[in-house]
Amino acid sequence: MKVSHVSAADHDLVTAAVAAAEDQTSGEIVTVIAAQSNDYDDVALVWASVIAFLAMSVIGLFPEFYRGLYDRLTGGWGHELTANQWLGTVIAVGVLKWIGMWLILLWRPLRIWLTPRAILAGRVRARAIDLFKVGTEAKTLGRTGVLLYVSLREHRADIVADEAIAAKVAPEVWGDAMAALIDLVRKGKPGEGMAEAVRQMGVVLAAHFPRGSENPNELPDRLIEL
Repeated sequence: MKVSHVSAADHDLVTAAVAAAEDQTSGEIVTVIAAQSNDYDDVALVWASVIAFLAMSVIGLFPEFYRGLYDRLTGGWGHELTANQWLGTVIAVGVLKWIGMWLILLWRPLRIWLTPRAILAGRVRARAIDLFKVGTEAKTLGRTGVLLYVSLREHRADIVADEAIAAKVAPEVWGDAMAALIDLVRKGKPGEGMAEAVRQMGVVLAAHFPRGSENPNELPDRLIEL
């Protein structure tokens, strides 16, 4: 199921899950959800250029066919194009194809659909790391912050942990939490998915960073929506 936003109830559900998880650990969980991680303008540029190049290449490979098409369109009354005029026509076709493809790719869902999965995952990861560096990294006394990031249009999520957590918890340990999140988001339940992921993250954190006698709340519990 396609999910494009989260509700107030989702916010409350995730916030409560973060508070409950942090009650058992000295770790700090930050949750962020975004509509999209990147505009993918470079991907649209590549696709527009590829389509324009292919269009010009096809004309170059089958010139007689397109000369015949030109004659039919002009009813046979068109003048014979010179080499320079023919080249200009081919370039004009390429430019029009480029502009047309660019305009089509202004529709964001198609742009994302045409973006390779590896690029989507990389951009989501890069965005998660950027947000982590700004709002989570080294923001706790023991460097025990961890960011859960969800990007809706890309259908991707990521977890980025601070230094102390990364030293003890391998990335694959978060696999169950990610699987639970993705399963519920696919069912149209982003709030429940993030809350379940937070719960499982809390279990992992409690095992490595149990709550101490002093457990200040150093990072916000609320779900941050971008």
